[in-house]
Amino acid sequence: MATMDTTTTPTGADDPHAIEHLTPRQRIFAIVGASSGNLVEWFDFYIYSFCALYFSSAFFPKANPTVQLLNTAGIFAAGFLMRPVGGWLFGRIGDRYGRRNSMMISVLMMCGGSLLIACLPTYATIGTAAPFLLLVARLFQGLSVGGEYGTSATYMSEVAEPGKKGFYASFQYVTLIGGQLAALLVLGILQLLLSHDELVAWGWRIPFVVGACAALVSLYLRRSLHETTKESERKSESAGSLGSLLKHHRAAFITVLGFTAGGSLIFYAFTTYMQKYLVNTVGMSTTTASRVMTVCLLIYMVFQPIFGALSDRIGRRTSMIAFGALAAIFTVPIMTSLRDVQSPVMAGVLITCALAIVSLYSSIGGLIKAEMFPVEVRALGVGFSYAIANAVFGGSAEYVALWFKQAGHESNFYWYVSIMCAIACIVAIRMPDPTRRGLLK
Repeated sequence: MATMDTTTTPTGADDPHAIEHLTPRQRIFAIVGASSGNLVEWFDFYIYSFCALYFSSAFFPKANPTVQLLNTAGIFAAGFLMRPVGGWLFGRIGDRYGRRNSMMISVLMMCGGSLLIACLPTYATIGTAAPFLLLVARLFQGLSVGGEYGTSATYMSEVAEPGKKGFYASFQYVTLIGGQLAALLVLGILQLLLSHDELVAWGWRIPFVVGACAALVSLYLRRSLHETTKESERKSESAGSLGSLLKHHRAAFITVLGFTAGGSLIFYAFTTYMQKYLVNTVGMSTTTASRVMTVCLLIYMVFQPIFGALSDRIGRRTSMIAFGALAAIFTVPIMTSLRDVQSPVMAGVLITCALAIVSLYSSIGGLIKAEMFPVEVRALGVGFSYAIANAVFGGSAEYVALWFKQAGHESNFYWYVSIMCAIACIVAIRMPDPTRRGLLK
Protein backbone atom coordinates (compact mmCIF):
# COMPACT_ATOMS: atom_id res chain seq x y z
CA MET A 1 0.00 0.00 0.00
CA ALA A 2 2.85 2.36 0.79
CA THR A 3 4.25 1.75 -2.70
CA MET A 4 0.92 2.59 -4.30
CA ASP A 5 0.73 5.88 -2.40
CA THR A 6 4.22 6.84 -3.48
CA THR A 7 3.74 6.10 -7.15
CA THR A 8 0.26 7.51 -7.56
CA THR A 9 0.56 10.78 -5.66
CA PRO A 10 1.37 13.52 -8.18
CA THR A 11 4.39 15.74 -7.76
CA GLY A 12 3.66 18.42 -5.23
CA ALA A 13 0.47 16.69 -4.07
CA ASP A 14 1.35 17.37 -0.44
CA ASP A 15 2.66 20.87 -1.13
CA PRO A 16 0.16 23.41 0.21
CA HIS A 17 1.11 25.80 -2.57
CA ALA A 18 0.25 23.23 -5.26
CA ILE A 19 -3.47 23.75 -4.75
CA GLU A 20 -3.13 27.52 -4.77
CA HIS A 21 -1.41 27.43 -8.16
CA LEU A 22 -3.57 24.86 -9.92
CA THR A 23 -4.75 25.95 -13.35
CA PRO A 24 -8.50 26.13 -14.04
CA ARG A 25 -8.18 22.93 -16.07
CA GLN A 26 -6.51 21.13 -13.16
CA ARG A 27 -9.21 22.36 -10.78
CA ILE A 28 -11.91 21.08 -13.11
CA PHE A 29 -10.21 17.67 -13.25
CA ALA A 30 -10.04 17.64 -9.43
CA ILE A 31 -13.76 18.44 -9.23
CA VAL A 32 -14.53 15.68 -11.74
CA GLY A 33 -12.40 13.17 -9.85
CA ALA A 34 -13.94 14.01 -6.49
CA SER A 35 -17.51 14.15 -7.76
CA SER A 36 -17.19 10.95 -9.81
CA GLY A 37 -17.18 8.90 -6.64
CA ASN A 38 -20.22 10.78 -5.42
CA LEU A 39 -22.09 9.77 -8.59
CA VAL A 40 -21.04 6.13 -8.24
CA GLU A 41 -21.93 5.92 -4.57
CA TRP A 42 -25.40 7.35 -5.08
CA PHE A 43 -25.97 5.17 -8.15
CA ASP A 44 -25.18 2.08 -6.08
CA PHE A 45 -27.22 3.25 -3.13
CA TYR A 46 -30.34 4.01 -5.18
CA ILE A 47 -30.14 1.00 -7.48
CA TYR A 48 -30.88 -1.12 -4.42
CA SER A 49 -34.18 0.70 -3.90
CA PHE A 50 -35.14 0.58 -7.58
CA CYS A 51 -34.32 -3.13 -7.99
CA ALA A 52 -35.89 -4.28 -4.71
CA LEU A 53 -39.08 -5.28 -6.52
CA TYR A 54 -37.11 -7.88 -8.48
CA PHE A 55 -34.73 -9.34 -5.90
CA SER A 56 -36.75 -9.24 -2.65
CA SER A 57 -38.09 -12.78 -3.22
CA ALA A 58 -34.53 -14.08 -3.71
CA PHE A 59 -33.45 -13.20 -0.17
CA PHE A 60 -36.57 -13.74 1.90
CA PRO A 61 -38.82 -16.80 2.29
CA LYS A 62 -41.76 -17.13 -0.07
CA ALA A 63 -44.43 -15.09 1.68
CA ASN A 64 -46.63 -12.10 1.07
CA PRO A 65 -44.86 -9.85 -1.49
CA THR A 66 -45.53 -6.85 0.76
CA VAL A 67 -43.71 -8.55 3.63
CA GLN A 68 -40.76 -9.27 1.35
CA LEU A 69 -40.60 -5.62 0.28
CA LEU A 70 -40.85 -4.47 3.90
CA ASN A 71 -37.93 -6.70 4.84
CA THR A 72 -35.95 -5.32 1.92
CA ALA A 73 -36.89 -1.76 2.90
CA GLY A 74 -35.76 -2.47 6.44
CA ILE A 75 -32.29 -3.35 5.19
CA PHE A 76 -32.35 -0.16 3.07
CA ALA A 77 -33.16 1.85 6.23
CA ALA A 78 -30.28 0.15 8.06
CA GLY A 79 -27.97 1.74 5.50
CA PHE A 80 -29.20 5.16 6.63
CA LEU A 81 -28.43 4.30 10.25
CA MET A 82 -24.80 3.67 9.31
CA ARG A 83 -24.36 7.14 7.83
CA PRO A 84 -23.45 8.93 11.07
CA VAL A 85 -20.84 6.24 11.75
CA GLY A 86 -19.50 6.73 8.22
CA GLY A 87 -19.52 10.51 8.66
CA TRP A 88 -17.43 10.18 11.81
CA LEU A 89 -15.07 7.47 10.51
CA PHE A 90 -14.28 8.96 7.10
CA GLY A 91 -14.25 12.49 8.48
CA ARG A 92 -11.55 11.40 10.91
CA ILE A 93 -9.63 9.66 8.13
CA GLY A 94 -9.94 12.74 5.91
CA ASP A 95 -8.63 15.08 8.60
CA ARG A 96 -5.82 12.81 9.84
CA TYR A 97 -4.71 11.01 6.68
CA GLY A 98 -5.86 13.27 3.85
CA ARG A 99 -9.03 13.91 1.84
CA ARG A 100 -7.72 11.89 -1.10
CA ASN A 101 -7.14 8.74 0.96
CA SER A 102 -10.55 9.01 2.58
CA MET A 103 -12.31 9.36 -0.77
CA MET A 104 -10.43 6.38 -2.23
CA ILE A 105 -11.35 4.14 0.69
CA SER A 106 -15.02 5.15 0.61
CA VAL A 107 -15.47 4.42 -3.10
CA LEU A 108 -13.55 1.15 -2.76
CA MET A 109 -15.88 0.12 0.07
CA MET A 110 -18.94 0.94 -2.07
CA CYS A 111 -17.46 -1.14 -4.88
CA GLY A 112 -17.02 -4.10 -2.53
CA GLY A 113 -20.59 -3.80 -1.27
CA SER A 114 -22.00 -3.76 -4.79
CA LEU A 115 -19.94 -6.77 -5.87
CA LEU A 116 -21.08 -8.67 -2.80
CA ILE A 117 -24.75 -8.02 -3.59
CA ALA A 118 -24.24 -8.93 -7.25
CA CYS A 119 -22.70 -12.28 -6.34
CA LEU A 120 -24.81 -13.23 -3.31
CA PRO A 121 -26.40 -16.69 -3.28
CA THR A 122 -30.16 -16.66 -2.71
CA TYR A 123 -32.20 -17.79 0.29
CA ALA A 124 -32.99 -21.02 -1.53
CA THR A 125 -29.25 -21.78 -1.71
CA ILE A 126 -27.85 -20.78 1.70
CA GLY A 127 -30.94 -20.03 3.79
CA THR A 128 -30.88 -17.25 6.40
CA ALA A 129 -27.26 -16.45 5.57
CA ALA A 130 -28.51 -14.76 2.37
CA PRO A 131 -30.47 -11.91 3.99
CA PHE A 132 -27.73 -11.59 6.64
CA LEU A 133 -25.06 -11.08 3.97
CA LEU A 134 -27.34 -8.65 2.15
CA LEU A 135 -27.58 -6.67 5.38
CA VAL A 136 -23.79 -6.70 5.76
CA ALA A 137 -23.37 -5.38 2.21
CA ARG A 138 -25.87 -2.59 2.81
CA LEU A 139 -24.21 -1.62 6.08
CA PHE A 140 -20.90 -1.29 4.22
CA GLN A 141 -22.58 0.84 1.57
CA GLY A 142 -24.32 2.99 4.18
CA LEU A 143 -21.00 3.49 5.93
CA SER A 144 -19.43 4.46 2.61
CA VAL A 145 -22.16 6.92 1.60
CA GLY A 146 -22.11 8.46 5.07
CA GLY A 147 -18.41 9.13 4.68
CA GLU A 148 -18.50 10.19 1.04
CA TYR A 149 -20.51 13.38 1.49
CA GLY A 150 -18.36 15.09 4.10
CA THR A 151 -15.00 14.31 2.55
CA SER A 152 -15.96 15.05 -1.05
CA ALA A 153 -17.79 18.25 -0.03
CA THR A 154 -14.74 19.36 1.92
CA TYR A 155 -12.32 18.51 -0.89
CA MET A 156 -14.38 20.21 -3.59
CA SER A 157 -14.75 23.31 -1.41
CA GLU A 158 -11.00 23.47 -0.78
CA VAL A 159 -9.92 22.87 -4.38
CA ALA A 160 -12.49 25.25 -5.94
CA GLU A 161 -11.25 28.53 -7.38
CA PRO A 162 -11.73 31.51 -5.01
CA GLY A 163 -14.66 33.65 -6.12
CA LYS A 164 -16.25 30.67 -7.89
CA LYS A 165 -16.53 28.24 -5.01
CA GLY A 166 -20.32 28.16 -5.12
CA PHE A 167 -20.28 27.21 -8.79
CA TYR A 168 -17.62 24.49 -8.40
CA ALA A 169 -19.03 23.03 -5.19
CA SER A 170 -22.51 22.75 -6.73
CA PHE A 171 -21.33 19.81 -8.82
CA GLN A 172 -21.56 17.59 -5.76
CA TYR A 173 -25.35 17.64 -6.09
CA VAL A 174 -25.11 17.48 -9.87
CA THR A 175 -23.46 14.08 -9.51
CA LEU A 176 -25.73 13.07 -6.62
CA ILE A 177 -28.79 13.62 -8.80
CA GLY A 178 -26.90 12.18 -11.77
CA GLY A 179 -26.37 8.97 -9.84
CA GLN A 180 -30.09 8.67 -9.19
CA LEU A 181 -30.90 9.34 -12.85
CA ALA A 182 -28.23 6.87 -14.00
CA ALA A 183 -29.82 4.22 -11.80
CA LEU A 184 -33.21 4.92 -13.38
CA LEU A 185 -31.66 4.80 -16.86
CA VAL A 186 -29.90 1.46 -16.31
CA LEU A 187 -33.04 -0.08 -14.86
CA GLY A 188 -35.12 1.28 -17.75
CA ILE A 189 -32.75 -0.26 -20.30
CA LEU A 190 -32.89 -3.63 -18.55
CA GLN A 191 -36.68 -3.49 -18.47
CA LEU A 192 -36.65 -3.00 -22.24
CA LEU A 193 -34.14 -5.79 -22.94
CA LEU A 194 -35.22 -8.42 -20.41
CA SER A 195 -38.50 -9.96 -19.43
CA HIS A 196 -39.87 -9.67 -15.91
CA ASP A 197 -38.95 -13.29 -15.19
CA GLU A 198 -35.38 -12.74 -16.39
CA LEU A 199 -35.05 -9.66 -14.19
CA VAL A 200 -36.28 -11.61 -11.17
CA ALA A 201 -34.06 -14.61 -11.93
CA TRP A 202 -30.73 -12.86 -12.62
CA GLY A 203 -31.15 -9.49 -14.38
CA TRP A 204 -31.32 -7.52 -11.13
CA ARG A 205 -27.65 -8.37 -10.51
CA ILE A 206 -26.45 -6.45 -13.58
CA PRO A 207 -26.85 -2.90 -12.17
CA PHE A 208 -24.74 -3.83 -9.15
CA VAL A 209 -21.97 -5.08 -11.43
CA VAL A 210 -22.21 -1.83 -13.42
CA GLY A 211 -21.91 0.15 -10.20
CA ALA A 212 -18.88 -1.82 -9.06
CA CYS A 213 -17.11 -1.29 -12.40
CA ALA A 214 -17.89 2.43 -12.32
CA ALA A 215 -16.42 2.59 -8.82
CA LEU A 216 -13.12 1.25 -10.16
CA VAL A 217 -13.07 4.07 -12.74
CA SER A 218 -13.67 6.60 -9.96
CA LEU A 219 -10.92 5.00 -7.88
CA TYR A 220 -8.51 5.43 -10.79
CA LEU A 221 -9.45 9.13 -11.14
CA ARG A 222 -9.11 9.77 -7.42
CA ARG A 223 -5.63 8.25 -7.23
CA SER A 224 -4.22 11.23 -9.14
CA LEU A 225 -5.91 13.97 -7.09
CA HIS A 226 -3.82 16.56 -5.29
CA GLU A 227 -4.12 16.59 -1.52
CA THR A 228 -5.55 19.84 -0.15
CA THR A 229 -4.18 19.70 3.41
CA LYS A 230 -0.68 20.13 4.81
CA GLU A 231 1.09 17.35 6.66
CA SER A 232 1.39 19.62 9.70
CA GLU A 233 -2.39 20.06 9.76
CA ARG A 234 -2.96 16.32 9.55
CA LYS A 235 -0.45 15.73 12.38
CA SER A 236 -2.18 18.24 14.64
CA GLU A 237 -3.38 16.83 17.97
CA SER A 238 -6.93 18.02 17.25
CA ALA A 239 -7.04 16.66 13.67
CA GLY A 240 -10.10 14.48 13.24
CA SER A 241 -10.86 14.65 16.96
CA LEU A 242 -14.55 14.41 17.85
CA GLY A 243 -13.80 15.78 21.31
CA SER A 244 -12.11 18.85 19.85
CA LEU A 245 -14.95 19.35 17.38
CA LEU A 246 -17.68 19.28 20.03
CA LYS A 247 -15.66 21.29 22.56
CA HIS A 248 -14.33 24.12 20.42
CA HIS A 249 -16.73 24.19 17.45
CA ARG A 250 -20.03 23.23 19.05
CA ALA A 251 -21.89 26.31 17.76
CA ALA A 252 -20.89 25.55 14.17
CA PHE A 253 -21.84 21.91 14.62
CA ILE A 254 -25.31 22.79 15.94
CA THR A 255 -25.77 25.38 13.18
CA VAL A 256 -25.05 22.78 10.51
CA LEU A 257 -27.46 20.34 12.17
CA GLY A 258 -30.11 23.06 12.16
CA PHE A 259 -30.17 23.92 8.49
CA THR A 260 -29.28 20.42 7.28
CA ALA A 261 -32.35 18.98 9.02
CA GLY A 262 -34.70 21.18 6.98
CA GLY A 263 -32.61 20.90 3.81
CA SER A 264 -32.43 17.10 3.88
CA LEU A 265 -36.10 16.74 4.75
CA ILE A 266 -37.38 18.87 1.87
CA PHE A 267 -34.85 17.33 -0.54
CA TYR A 268 -36.15 13.81 0.11
CA ALA A 269 -39.75 15.03 0.17
CA PHE A 270 -39.53 16.42 -3.38
CA THR A 271 -37.23 13.76 -4.86
CA THR A 272 -37.38 10.18 -3.55
CA TYR A 273 -40.81 10.44 -1.88
CA MET A 274 -42.44 12.55 -4.58
CA GLN A 275 -42.87 9.69 -7.05
CA LYS A 276 -44.87 7.73 -4.46
CA TYR A 277 -46.85 10.88 -3.66
CA LEU A 278 -47.80 11.30 -7.31
CA VAL A 279 -49.02 7.69 -7.44
CA ASN A 280 -50.68 7.29 -4.03
CA THR A 281 -52.12 10.76 -3.49
CA VAL A 282 -52.36 12.47 -6.88
CA GLY A 283 -53.52 9.27 -8.60
CA MET A 284 -51.05 9.11 -11.49
CA SER A 285 -49.95 5.84 -13.02
CA THR A 286 -46.50 4.58 -12.07
CA THR A 287 -45.23 5.15 -15.62
CA THR A 288 -46.49 8.74 -15.77
CA ALA A 289 -45.11 9.55 -12.33
CA SER A 290 -41.71 8.13 -13.32
CA ARG A 291 -41.61 10.28 -16.46
CA VAL A 292 -42.60 13.42 -14.56
CA MET A 293 -39.93 12.85 -11.93
CA THR A 294 -37.24 12.03 -14.49
CA VAL A 295 -37.80 15.35 -16.27
CA CYS A 296 -37.96 17.25 -12.97
CA LEU A 297 -34.73 15.69 -11.73
CA LEU A 298 -32.96 16.53 -14.99
CA ILE A 299 -33.99 20.17 -14.59
CA TYR A 300 -33.01 20.08 -10.93
CA MET A 301 -29.55 18.81 -11.89
CA VAL A 302 -29.12 21.75 -14.29
CA PHE A 303 -30.24 24.14 -11.55
CA GLN A 304 -27.27 23.30 -9.31
CA PRO A 305 -24.43 25.19 -11.06
CA ILE A 306 -26.82 28.07 -11.82
CA PHE A 307 -27.76 28.54 -8.18
CA GLY A 308 -24.19 27.83 -7.09
CA ALA A 309 -22.96 30.67 -9.31
CA LEU A 310 -25.76 32.86 -7.95
CA SER A 311 -24.45 32.31 -4.42
CA ASP A 312 -21.04 33.61 -5.53
CA ARG A 313 -22.75 36.88 -6.41
CA ILE A 314 -25.30 37.36 -3.62
CA GLY A 315 -23.53 35.49 -0.80
CA ARG A 316 -24.17 32.05 0.64
CA ARG A 317 -25.85 33.29 3.79
CA THR A 318 -28.33 35.20 1.62
CA SER A 319 -28.99 32.05 -0.41
CA MET A 320 -29.61 30.04 2.75
CA ILE A 321 -31.99 32.63 4.20
CA ALA A 322 -33.88 32.75 0.89
CA PHE A 323 -34.11 28.96 0.86
CA GLY A 324 -35.49 28.73 4.38
CA ALA A 325 -37.98 31.55 3.93
CA LEU A 326 -39.29 30.46 0.52
CA ALA A 327 -39.51 26.79 1.56
CA ALA A 328 -41.40 27.69 4.74
CA ILE A 329 -43.86 29.84 2.80
CA PHE A 330 -44.46 27.76 -0.33
CA THR A 331 -44.18 24.09 0.70
CA VAL A 332 -47.78 23.82 1.93
CA PRO A 333 -49.30 25.61 -1.11
CA ILE A 334 -47.23 23.53 -3.56
CA MET A 335 -48.01 20.19 -1.91
CA THR A 336 -51.69 21.09 -1.58
CA SER A 337 -51.89 22.15 -5.23
CA LEU A 338 -50.16 18.93 -6.29
CA ARG A 339 -52.74 16.88 -4.42
CA ASP A 340 -55.52 18.23 -6.63
CA VAL A 341 -53.62 18.58 -9.92
CA GLN A 342 -54.95 16.82 -13.02
CA SER A 343 -52.26 17.51 -15.60
CA PRO A 344 -48.84 15.80 -15.47
CA VAL A 345 -47.36 18.94 -17.03
CA MET A 346 -48.76 21.11 -14.25
CA ALA A 347 -47.48 18.64 -11.68
CA GLY A 348 -44.04 18.89 -13.24
CA VAL A 349 -44.16 22.70 -13.11
CA LEU A 350 -45.07 22.69 -9.42
CA ILE A 351 -42.36 20.18 -8.52
CA THR A 352 -39.79 22.13 -10.55
CA CYS A 353 -40.70 25.30 -8.65
CA ALA A 354 -40.18 23.46 -5.37
CA LEU A 355 -36.84 22.07 -6.57
CA ALA A 356 -35.73 25.57 -7.57
CA ILE A 357 -36.22 26.60 -3.95
CA VAL A 358 -34.38 23.51 -2.72
CA SER A 359 -31.51 24.36 -5.09
CA LEU A 360 -30.76 27.47 -3.06
CA TYR A 361 -29.66 25.04 -0.35
CA SER A 362 -28.45 21.94 -2.18
CA SER A 363 -26.14 23.78 -4.60
CA ILE A 364 -24.05 25.18 -1.74
CA GLY A 365 -24.92 22.87 1.17
CA GLY A 366 -21.52 21.21 1.32
CA LEU A 367 -19.61 24.44 0.78
CA ILE A 368 -21.33 26.46 3.47
CA LYS A 369 -20.75 23.63 5.95
CA ALA A 370 -17.05 23.46 5.02
CA GLU A 371 -16.68 27.22 5.56
CA MET A 372 -17.76 26.84 9.19
CA PHE A 373 -15.00 24.49 10.37
CA PRO A 374 -11.19 24.87 10.54
CA VAL A 375 -9.11 22.59 8.36
CA GLU A 376 -8.09 20.13 11.10
CA VAL A 377 -11.70 19.08 11.81
CA ARG A 378 -13.38 20.18 8.58
CA ALA A 379 -14.09 16.79 7.01
CA LEU A 380 -15.30 15.46 10.37
CA GLY A 381 -17.43 18.52 11.09
CA VAL A 382 -19.08 18.49 7.68
CA GLY A 383 -19.55 14.73 7.39
CA PHE A 384 -20.68 13.90 10.92
CA SER A 385 -23.15 16.78 11.34
CA TYR A 386 -24.64 16.20 7.89
CA ALA A 387 -24.93 12.44 8.41
CA ILE A 388 -26.79 12.81 11.72
CA ALA A 389 -29.32 15.32 10.39
CA ASN A 390 -29.69 13.46 7.11
CA ALA A 391 -30.28 10.09 8.78
CA VAL A 392 -32.82 11.46 11.27
CA PHE A 393 -34.78 13.83 9.03
CA GLY A 394 -33.96 12.84 5.45
CA GLY A 395 -33.99 9.11 6.05
CA SER A 396 -37.32 9.28 7.87
CA ALA A 397 -39.07 11.62 5.41
CA GLU A 398 -40.88 8.90 3.50
CA TYR A 399 -41.89 7.01 6.64
CA VAL A 400 -43.26 10.15 8.32
CA ALA A 401 -45.16 11.15 5.19
CA LEU A 402 -46.77 7.72 4.87
CA TRP A 403 -47.53 7.63 8.59
CA PHE A 404 -49.45 10.91 8.38
CA LYS A 405 -51.28 9.66 5.28
CA GLN A 406 -52.22 6.39 7.00
CA ALA A 407 -53.53 8.38 9.99
CA GLY A 408 -55.70 10.50 7.68
CA HIS A 409 -53.73 13.72 8.28
CA GLU A 410 -51.50 13.88 5.21
CA SER A 411 -51.43 17.70 5.21
CA ASN A 412 -49.59 17.58 8.56
CA PHE A 413 -46.54 16.36 6.67
CA TYR A 414 -46.60 19.52 4.55
CA TRP A 415 -46.60 21.63 7.71
CA TYR A 416 -43.85 19.50 9.23
CA VAL A 417 -41.59 20.23 6.25
CA SER A 418 -42.48 23.94 6.39
CA ILE A 419 -41.69 24.21 10.09
CA MET A 420 -38.31 22.52 9.69
CA CYS A 421 -37.45 24.87 6.82
CA ALA A 422 -38.51 27.84 8.96
CA ILE A 423 -36.07 26.63 11.60
CA ALA A 424 -33.39 26.43 8.89
CA CYS A 425 -34.17 30.03 7.97
CA ILE A 426 -33.78 31.18 11.58
CA VAL A 427 -30.48 29.31 11.86
CA ALA A 428 -29.24 30.91 8.63
CA ILE A 429 -30.17 34.40 9.88
CA ARG A 430 -28.27 33.85 13.12
CA MET A 431 -25.13 32.30 11.65
CA PRO A 432 -22.06 34.39 10.74
CA ASP A 433 -21.67 35.42 7.12
CA PRO A 434 -19.21 32.83 5.69
CA THR A 435 -17.98 35.25 3.03
CA ARG A 436 -16.65 37.51 5.82
CA ARG A 437 -15.92 35.17 8.69
CA GLY A 438 -15.63 31.82 6.94
CA LEU A 439 -12.73 29.50 7.83
CA LEU A 440 -12.23 28.19 4.30
CA LYS A 441 -9.26 29.85 2.56
